[in-house]
Amino acid sequence: MRHQMLSILERNPVIASVKDVALLPAALSSPCEVLFLLCGDVCNIGQLVEQIHAAGKYVIVHADLVQGLSQKEIAADFLLQCKADGIISTRPNLIRRGRELSLLTVLRVFAIDSKAVSNLTKERDMALPDVVEVLPGILPRVIARISASLHIPVIAGGLVEEKEDIVSALSSGALCVSTTHEALWDS
Repeated sequence: MRHQMLSILERNPVIASVKDVALLPAALSSPCEVLFLLCGDVCNIGQLVEQIHAAGKYVIVHADLVQGLSQKEIAADFLLQCKADGIISTRPNLIRRGRELSLLTVLRVFAIDSKAVSNLTKERDMALPDVVEVLPGILPRVIARISASLHIPVIAGGLVEEKEDIVSALSSGALCVSTTHEALWDS
């Protein structure tokens, strides 16, 4: 079943990835409707999510990068309690639990070599994510191959530093692009 947030991602091809709380005000004032939160800790994550929602934006939290958060399934339950709209993780168990809780689930994968790329179908089948985020996101040929073979939306992320990177990723079949580069949030 298609997650309702996918239509929001389709309308908004650039996702502001916030890797430092100090950059949150810039992301909140950007035209990006969806933010990836790549920072925080168990003490402040609820407040950060609330701040993002107060600005009228959606937030998908990278569970692996929240300090103090467990690698167990309960981490997804905690993020739901904090009212996160979605979860990002490299861990299939967190993605599966997030899906059970109706969070948007983003499996983050690293396309470091041909073996990693060929294992993506197996990882997708283990995790059952709504979306796969491929890093680095500046490999158009690899993004096209992954988009065609996985049959689920792909987000290109990592090393996206220029507008041409965004255009190239989108032209290669990515649904959208995540970037930490503040100057691209207005693209």
